Amino acid sequence: TLPLSGLFVQMMERLAVSSGASTPEAGSLDGTTWTPLRVMDGFGTLSDAGNLPGVAGPDLISAPAGPALPPGIYGAEDRRLARNVLTQETTLTPATWPADVPLRGLTLPPEQPLAGALLSLAILLLVADVLASLALSGLLLRRSTGTLALVLGLGLPQMGDAQETDPESFAIRSASEVTLAHVLTGNSDVDEIARAGLTGLSDTLYFRTTVEPALPTGVDLEQDELAFFPILYWPVTPDQPQPSTEAYGKLNDYLRSGGLILFDTRDADIASYGAASPNGRKLQELAAPLDIPPLEPLPGDHVLTRTFYLLQDYPGRYSSRDVWVEAAPPDAERIEGMPFRNLNDGVTPVVIGGNDWAAAWAVRRDGAPLLPIGRGYAGERQRELAYRFGVNLVMHVLTGNYKSDQVHVPALLDRLGQ
Repeated sequence: TLPLSGLFVQMMERLAVSSGASTPEAGSLDGTTWTPLRVMDGFGTLSDAGNLPGVAGPDLISAPAGPALPPGIYGAEDRRLARNVLTQETTLTPATWPADVPLRGLTLPPEQPLAGALLSLAILLLVADVLASLALSGLLLRRSTGTLALVLGLGLPQMGDAQETDPESFAIRSASEVTLAHVLTGNSDVDEIARAGLTGLSDTLYFRTTVEPALPTGVDLEQDELAFFPILYWPVTPDQPQPSTEAYGKLNDYLRSGGLILFDTRDADIASYGAASPNGRKLQELAAPLDIPPLEPLPGDHVLTRTFYLLQDYPGRYSSRDVWVEAAPPDAERIEGMPFRNLNDGVTPVVIGGNDWAAAWAVRRDGAPLLPIGRGYAGERQRELAYRFGVNLVMHVLTGNYKSDQVHVPALLDRLGQ
């Protein structure tokens, strides 16, 4: 009966405290020499120490890490000690660079399209050549020269940004094509990455599936109609404004009518294992007025794992496994011998995660990846899995849970045999 008593809990707590790892004092290692077994390089990779010389015990604790004392695993007889890069007394401060050192981010500056300007210049030169030839041959009257040049000039394509179309044209275009949309957050960098990410995902859908999406678009929750978009990608930022009551009404109607919102807190690198983050707290504020059903971590037998690709991981720029979807009913049927349950025919209205999927999908104008992911082949493999998760997500929205019909195969074969 000891495990049932309160004394057992106190015993376990004391045992956990007494067995906790602690760094020995420098004085307790006097007279010892520690041999490096595995050392860490500047990229954080552990490798065999080889023939590196030993280190005095006190220096292993008190001396700063450097070429003579690389961080890693050290041994003395049957003891092992880890020398970390940082200690409890280490304070991290922002790097201060000289004024003449340029600082550059990982993103490339946006390219300026020159095709329209060069085409206009070529047409102007062609018109000038034609007018000069006609004038030299005497076939062109001087009075009509200026008029003809003006007419041709007005007919040339004009450079400028595309303007928003009227609501009716917007509705017709959005309803006639599959259009992926992202919620505008007010942060230009986040919105641009979201647009580039959905562009990359749309290209992947076009080349790998029968879905041919139109160019993605950003939506203003206060003004735009949401019913035309099968999926809304919503990147969460700590300072984005709270939608109005009318906007939440449209969002709830959108969820009830079969739409899907992908909430992406983009913080899986700092918010793993339940840690709170500013983006996570903002998500709680944004989602509170929504009619969101009970959620559960994405199970391995969910239809989202096999709508197009068979998936076990759902990474983006980060690779956390914490992805949440609508919880399955408690009486979900599992047929004997089948690897997944017979879930409902609806589409999960929300998917919540923090893997920063848009950053993994994002492409530049030339189709090259916009942002780096991981290192080498492992990073490109992670990007490929991110694309596959996006494809599965869109196919799930468009087709529902049709893949779950496979659970009825044994019953159908039995009936055909009769």
